[in-house]
Amino acid sequence: MTALLDLIRSRIDLTGPMPLSEYMTTCLLHPKHGYYTTRDPLGAKGDFTTAPEISQMYGEMVGLCLAQSWLDQGSPAKITLAELGPGRGSLMADILRATKGVPGFHDAVHLHLVEASPALQHAQATRLAGYNPTWHAHAGELPDDVPLYLVANEFFDALPIRQFQRDGEAWREILVTTSDTGLTRGLSDAAPIDALAHRLEDTKDGDLVETCAPAQAIAAQIGERIASQGGLALIIDYGDWRSQGDTFQALRRHEFADPLDHPGQADLTAHVDFEAIALAAQPAKYTRLTGQGLFLERLGITARAQALATRLSGTPLENHIAAHRRLTHPEEMGTLFKVLGITPETAPAPAGLSA
Repeated sequence: MTALLDLIRSRIDLTGPMPLSEYMTTCLLHPKHGYYTTRDPLGAKGDFTTAPEISQMYGEMVGLCLAQSWLDQGSPAKITLAELGPGRGSLMADILRATKGVPGFHDAVHLHLVEASPALQHAQATRLAGYNPTWHAHAGELPDDVPLYLVANEFFDALPIRQFQRDGEAWREILVTTSDTGLTRGLSDAAPIDALAHRLEDTKDGDLVETCAPAQAIAAQIGERIASQGGLALIIDYGDWRSQGDTFQALRRHEFADPLDHPGQADLTAHVDFEAIALAAQPAKYTRLTGQGLFLERLGITARAQALATRLSGTPLENHIAAHRRLTHPEEMGTLFKVLGITPETAPAPAGLSA
């Protein structure tokens, strides 16, 4: 039993079964017992490791993509450089280091970070102290009067989802309810849902789809800023073009766990529906969805890996080779993780991506 489990069970007893979106929000962001509000979840002592923590090369490639897009769009004199869910600040630190030699880029940058975790805000402040970042609770607070250059690496997968199971021409929502020993899944009554009418074309009875209203709302805010002011958003996450099936999962101590066990003590995520994000970002233009490995290879990660390897030997060299493989190989993160770019309608495709 955890304190948060007791609170969730009491809430369900009082108000009835809750949607997965409410359960996820409570588990991740409860002010006293939430997963993100009580710990640093990254690294060997945490529950998962993200690409920026694997190798500096990842952030270097992302930084080069952002800087090239800035050049392609006329090198505007003032821009917002933003990250959604910046972790420990490792990705942004590598982006800024890699772009230091781009004339004028750092002079134009005003750094903004969207972060809900007090523990991670502290880590970001330490890592990025020389760049005077401004923090925001929500993406909607980002400046809207200058071009926006934004990266969201493993951010959208942690936003709260809802799940619906098809029942004829209607849908039954997957809900969280109580059991004798803890929590379990239940189903709502069947009802038509206008927002899922288009999914009747590619699903059959019993199929499950996931929706994420917060992801679409954030994508709309980003798209509106980029369409009107210019810039680039790079959304990098695991998922696919369209949601299909149950992808709700938990990671605890680097192992998969039942997402209804240990609420508040495990990371909860779901695969990203990139189609929904791309369409929500209109009238901004979106690129073709591209595997992370191909994106990094197009940007020159192998050449960079070879250059770094000349200064390494023994175990450090072995770790370096393993990191390159993990980021790019199809059996590792290379195809599981995808990259979507969002640009103004008239901008060329960002480096590493295609229209």
